[in-house]
Amino acid sequence: MHVTALGLVDFRSYPQVEVTLEPGVTSFVGPNGQGKTNLVEAIHYVATHGSHRVASDAPLVRTGATRAVVRTEIHTDTDRDLVIEIEINPGKSNRARLNRSPVSRPREVLGLLRTVLFAPEDLALVKGDPSERRRFLDELLTLRSPRMVGVRQDYDRVLKQRNSLLRSASLARRQGRSGSGEGPLRTLEVWDDHLARTGSELLATRLELLESIRPLVAASYDAVAKGKGHARLDYKSSVPLLPGVSGRDQLAEALLVAVQEKRADELDRGVSLVGPHRDDVLLGLGDLPAKGYASHGEAWSFALALRLASYELLRSDGSEPVLILDDVFAELDSQRRDRLAELVSPAQQVLVTAAVAADVPAELTGTRFEVGDGTVRRA
Repeated sequence: MHVTALGLVDFRSYPQVEVTLEPGVTSFVGPNGQGKTNLVEAIHYVATHGSHRVASDAPLVRTGATRAVVRTEIHTDTDRDLVIEIEINPGKSNRARLNRSPVSRPREVLGLLRTVLFAPEDLALVKGDPSERRRFLDELLTLRSPRMVGVRQDYDRVLKQRNSLLRSASLARRQGRSGSGEGPLRTLEVWDDHLARTGSELLATRLELLESIRPLVAASYDAVAKGKGHARLDYKSSVPLLPGVSGRDQLAEALLVAVQEKRADELDRGVSLVGPHRDDVLLGLGDLPAKGYASHGEAWSFALALRLASYELLRSDGSEPVLILDDVFAELDSQRRDRLAELVSPAQQVLVTAAVAADVPAELTGTRFEVGDGTVRRA
């Protein structure tokens, strides 16, 4: 799979731009702040419907514009040519077109383009909050199985409604209004069941994903760090998980029991304390946790290993993703830079951004575009 063309209208800093791309390595080179990352961010957005830099769509629309359009033309592994277009409408529903025909929902084009993106922000996977690692898992789940977008949206809706009921009941209790919290409590039982049902499906798929990616992360870390340490992953659930408990019905029952046991605490705090939204992935190097113990170089190696493992897992599904390396090489020492370049160079398409051409390893010599003053020009 590779992207053959990218077109942007009012996306980030670009009023309009068209770029023709080829298989192999393509680098976008130019000073910081000139729009290099905007180009690869747009491609990644088509694949994931999200940005690796911001949490909402509003910053993606050029100042003064009301919407942005991203169009990618791709050549698939099954020898098909597809045109995917997404119209970004902050505060409204986004729209999508496939081969110039509208689709009913943007998520219908998810999975047609697959990307794996390396960026300086990846250090947060190792050093950051649990939300970063949950996002990593869920984004990979969506790339492998686009239907998981619906599961995640359902879970988020249940969680939002349940939290609203908990806040209402908690407030009534604190204010001493006798009986005023009984209505929300009765309704809460219904939403407990919804939480257990949707949460168990998300939890089960996360556990399955972790089992698949765990050996790939260990192998990738070994390749990047050249045998200096053993990387491991463990899932930390807000629900006690007994060995062998992985089926959706079993997980739903475990979630329901845990919710009932936490009822008093949830009412005190007015928030849901049980479910996949409270979970974490524990990263370890040998016998020690990576967070707080890994050196800067080890943390980078672990972050790279997570992305390389994602690439290998997606490849094993039969569809090779586009690799994007956004300003990564300037962050790495020479040994890790050369090792990463060696590992990614065989990919069908690699897109690289760099402030100066010297930051791009010789192993990744290919087509180069110079980016600056709102233009993208082939060197």
